[in-house]
Amino acid sequence: MIRELRTLIAVAREGTFAAAGARIGLTQAAVSAQMQRLEAELGFELFDRRGRNAHLNAMGQQTLLQAQELVRLYNNLGSASTGYAPMVRVNIGAIASIQRALLPDALARFHRQRPGCRTRVLPGLSMELLNLVDAGEIDIAAIIRPPFELQSDLRWTTLAREPYRLLVPKALPGDDWRELLASQPFIRYDRSSFGGRQVDRFLRQMHFTLDEVCELDELEAIVKLVGNGLGVALVPETAPGKRWPAPVRAIDLDEHTFHRDVGLVHRSRQSLSEPARLLAQLIIERARSQRRAA
Repeated sequence: MIRELRTLIAVAREGTFAAAGARIGLTQAAVSAQMQRLEAELGFELFDRRGRNAHLNAMGQQTLLQAQELVRLYNNLGSASTGYAPMVRVNIGAIASIQRALLPDALARFHRQRPGCRTRVLPGLSMELLNLVDAGEIDIAAIIRPPFELQSDLRWTTLAREPYRLLVPKALPGDDWRELLASQPFIRYDRSSFGGRQVDRFLRQMHFTLDEVCELDELEAIVKLVGNGLGVALVPETAPGKRWPAPVRAIDLDEHTFHRDVGLVHRSRQSLSEPARLLAQLIIERARSQRRAA
């Protein structure tokens, strides 16, 4: 039965029998046969069979959690470890700003409500994390919204809309953002990131010629470089209502303000475990409370 349980987990992750088969090296017919055999052995149906997608019913969701634990125990046979591992692990990817702002409180609430679960947070760029969700390697990811349509089986929930500001050294005089951009050295938000692409698009649309001195992805590092007087930068305001560090000040772009959307991406809710759905909901609630507080 362990083979059928592994296939069940693959179906839950991939969303269809065909996709699960491609993932684990079986034909769609073989996956279907394994699921029918598993249902016959268990004595109840696992799926609401409608359309192409494989939607787990309530019993299927419960069986999935138990299957994940049984497969974990099977994989640990012969291991020297005698400790008991939690039943379920939720894997979440997150860009750096989300790890600092939303995740700590959401994770703390999650572990209070699900003390038998583990979580693993994977850092990375938005594109990398999106690919991991698409491949079924992680359950959910908190990323910058990509500048293209998501695959049809992925879902998006916006957590925040972050306006871009021109960040300048506090001692630098002047409030005309156009003049400051044109006259000061420029620290660029990395163009390989979704947020950096937005900056690049804005600069090309505005036809700016810049004295570019540095390009990097880490926003905190960009802020520190501006504070050290290296130049100016276009960065998103990741925590509305929170003060910028003392050595810098932010200038609004007025009617030219553009935003980056930060949110959660995951497969359909039916393919997520109950703990993963709970963690996603807690992150969404934390984002809403932060917006209200701002």
